[in-house]
Amino acid sequence: MNKTILYIALIIGLVFSSCKTTENTVDSSKDVSSQKMIDKPLAKSLLWEISGNGLAESSYLFGTIHIIDADKYFLPAGTLEAIDKSDIMVFEIDIKEMEDMSAMFEIMMSAFMDDGVTIKDLVSDEDYQLISNHFSEMGVPFMMLERIKPMFLSMMGGDIDMDAMQTGEMVSYELKFGEIAESSGKATAGLESIEFQMGLFDSIPYEAQAEMLVETIKTGGGDDSQFEQLMEQYLTQDVDAMATYISEESEDMQNFEELLLVKRNENWIPQIAKLSAESKAFYAVGAGHLGGPKGVIRLLMEEGFTVTPIIKE
Repeated sequence: MNKTILYIALIIGLVFSSCKTTENTVDSSKDVSSQKMIDKPLAKSLLWEISGNGLAESSYLFGTIHIIDADKYFLPAGTLEAIDKSDIMVFEIDIKEMEDMSAMFEIMMSAFMDDGVTIKDLVSDEDYQLISNHFSEMGVPFMMLERIKPMFLSMMGGDIDMDAMQTGEMVSYELKFGEIAESSGKATAGLESIEFQMGLFDSIPYEAQAEMLVETIKTGGGDDSQFEQLMEQYLTQDVDAMATYISEESEDMQNFEELLLVKRNENWIPQIAKLSAESKAFYAVGAGHLGGPKGVIRLLMEEGFTVTPIIKE
């Protein structure tokens, strides 16, 4: 597998036997009791079973976090069994698409702003110097980055340590699951294409992207206490809390939540319904997409699926 391409995609994208489950489900009749189930807080679980609504067999939904310290990486009980029961593993972007070298070229070409726009055109002289100094200190001459879209630069200048990925100090759930799929000969698929995800950047004005870049640098790539809070929510499998954090605590997300989160969740539901009707699938998507009133779990419930957390005592 070409890990370099996947690392870039991960940056772009910043998820049991004899088990006991919490009955947080909804019937396809969508009656009053079903609505109450949808309105209830979700159980703390990263792994969920999708059944009912005409499905012959269950599929599974797992919430990933794209990058995690190796010593914190874990799989909830029942995850490997759910993968083993599944015929196909479905990611936000198909692993096979990330292995295509043409995808690297597409990503690199999509990184440049149109019409000759440069970072200097988007920010004050003071902020421009801040950005230039930041990347120079990283060992990257900023003159090489002048026309790169600010959101790309935000990711490059953030907390993701690519060296730590290479050495194994940090790991990716997507990479781990991709390796499992490859070793077991499972088919893979994606809910989105790289082209689609790249297009999301173009839906955000360059000026707004530049504001995000400046804020990222000024906060040192992020608030450590907020990052630790998000990590704690992931380790405790609190998908509702993660959704709230992303939509309410992230200033960047507040302005573009509908575009970057809600619409994507809604777009995934018919695809999940179709794929699950055709085969037993294991879906691995960012955990921030699972919880919340417009998260994948509740949207599936609203469509009449039974979505049950898999929790082993």
